[in-house]
Amino acid sequence: MEMQSQIARAWAFIFDHERSPLRHIPDFGVRHMVFQMLGWMWAVSFSLAIGSYTVFAFSVIGHLVLIAAFAITASTYIAATKRPELFAPLARK
Repeated sequence: MEMQSQIARAWAFIFDHERSPLRHIPDFGVRHMVFQMLGWMWAVSFSLAIGSYTVFAFSVIGHLVLIAAFAITASTYIAATKRPELFAPLARK
């Protein structure tokens, strides 16, 4: 079976109320309501997922900045303890 035909059949199975398993609901109004509720559920699910991925990206960046600041501070303190001469060029003469 060619790819275009497979995609068309999958689309019809999901989005055509006469081909999907919803066809077994006899009342057209109820079938339509269930179809709409499923559509809203998927829209909200994708919105929340994409939103959380976006917020997650900002959270990761923020945490990386904090970790980098901690690492720079720790390495500066270690250098000041072990090799204070590194900071001599910064001193006023």
